[in-house]
Amino acid sequence: RAVLRKASALEYKIQRRALRKEDFINYIQYEVNLLELIKKRRARIGYSFKKDEIEHSILHRVHSLFNRATGKWKDDVQLWLSHVAFCKQWNAKHQLSKVFSTMLAIHSNKPALWIMAAKWEMETRLSSESARHLFLRALRFHPECPKLYQEYFRMELMHAEKQRKEKKEFEQAKMDLGEFNYSEEILNGEMARIVYRDASQKIKGVEFQLAVLSIAKLFDFTQDLQKEILESLQARYADDPLTWDYMARRELELGSLQPTEPSTKQKKVSEMAQREERCCAVFDEAVGAVPTEDMWKCYITFCLERYNRKTNSEELKQKRLERTLSVFSKAHESSLLSEALYKQWLQLLLDSSLSEKAVEVAEAATRHFSQSVETWQMRLQVLIQLKREDVTQCFEEAIKHVKSKGTLPLWTLWVEWSEGTNSKEDTEALYQRSLHATTPAESVTMKEMYLDWTYRSSGYKKVKRLFTSLCENRPFSLDFFRKMIQIEKEQESCKMLYLREYYERALREFGSTNTDLWLDYIKEELSHPQGKPENCGSIHWRAMKMLQGDLVEDFVSKYTLLQTGHL
Repeated sequence: RAVLRKASALEYKIQRRALRKEDFINYIQYEVNLLELIKKRRARIGYSFKKDEIEHSILHRVHSLFNRATGKWKDDVQLWLSHVAFCKQWNAKHQLSKVFSTMLAIHSNKPALWIMAAKWEMETRLSSESARHLFLRALRFHPECPKLYQEYFRMELMHAEKQRKEKKEFEQAKMDLGEFNYSEEILNGEMARIVYRDASQKIKGVEFQLAVLSIAKLFDFTQDLQKEILESLQARYADDPLTWDYMARRELELGSLQPTEPSTKQKKVSEMAQREERCCAVFDEAVGAVPTEDMWKCYITFCLERYNRKTNSEELKQKRLERTLSVFSKAHESSLLSEALYKQWLQLLLDSSLSEKAVEVAEAATRHFSQSVETWQMRLQVLIQLKREDVTQCFEEAIKHVKSKGTLPLWTLWVEWSEGTNSKEDTEALYQRSLHATTPAESVTMKEMYLDWTYRSSGYKKVKRLFTSLCENRPFSLDFFRKMIQIEKEQESCKMLYLREYYERALREFGSTNTDLWLDYIKEELSHPQGKPENCGSIHWRAMKMLQGDLVEDFVSKYTLLQTGHL
């Protein structure tokens, strides 16, 4: 009865004149949950009869609900995918075939859906012909989609591998194949070769060639095809860094493919060192042939990857470190080192305790990227870390080179360093200078830091005077006022008169956009020993006048919770 009542209520909702998607989703979800419950109950009591009357009728109803929903909201891909997932879960192959057919007619502009349908045909229905037909239809809509070609290429190789296995099993069983014979061309992946040649004419770029090559590598009968792709790659994209990167890294794999007799640890280390040397020889040739920033980046990335690999051999680790530092130096000499790579070089030098070299590199980086805040910050952090004497001079140089906009990280670093190193007077002068040197938006952060430092170093009276003077120049942040309120609260004789002043100042700036500020003010009046609860009414009235849009409703609900003691 409960099931009937619930189903009837959901059915009424989808028979309305104005239909809602949520009603269909809720109805479908309810029916799916019911199916799962029946499945569990059947498993528990071991009852397997009357499936046609129970499950099949529910399945039929869910499919019809999905059909109505996808018919009404055709553009909702998620709804279609939910129907596909349901069909897969309940093994409704015939229904799923129809769903894919209708969905692809409507959403033919989405390659991922074509791939999903073809994959299902290939892997679940074991129909290579249907999958091929779908891929060919998809390529009519998307003739230059790399992903479609890659998956089509993979499908043809999977088909060839499947046929090879079948033939092998027939031969082992010594069965007479009669008229049914396997084409040698298909068995050797000729269809995949045709797909690749067609694709390579339409799709340019090394990434596609490398993706196809990585797919071909997964199959052990594609040596000739791999060779063809590799030759095409070298002939057409000889000037591309990715081609050289692949050719160099291939030397590592070629070494590992060669069969070797059981060897000692020492032999393994020397063999690995030789392979890496061969890779670096290819990279050296590459940076000579293609002297670009990207090419050096590929070379350095490779060296860093090898250096970061774990090894028990100290000799090999040292060799990798020397090679990496040497490559960084060569790239720097060629003036083809990017800002990010300078950072990695510095980190490597600091980790290796080569501090003098790190200072030189940091200086060179700021010469190359004199407008970059990050590079100056990096150099200054190195100098601070090594406790050098020329930090102040370097800060001055940085501020001179970099434009005022975006210098906030430099100023924060400078004042933080000064707090721990210089006298109070110097640090205060630096804070004052930073307020004028930064843009108004960035000076907000400096004001907060200045306030905090003054309280820590000089106490309450000084910070109160500073707060009053800083309030003369906008803009402010909410945290600036909250910091001062917090400082006042920390005093033994916390005066409500001052707290009111700070709250009023804050509300002048943020009263129209922040509900919590009003509520905190009200709470303060209610809880402070010197507070006046009778002021809460006027504060509430002002808040209602000042807050904008939906914030009024938000404030009312929070104020109600406050009055009832739930906030």
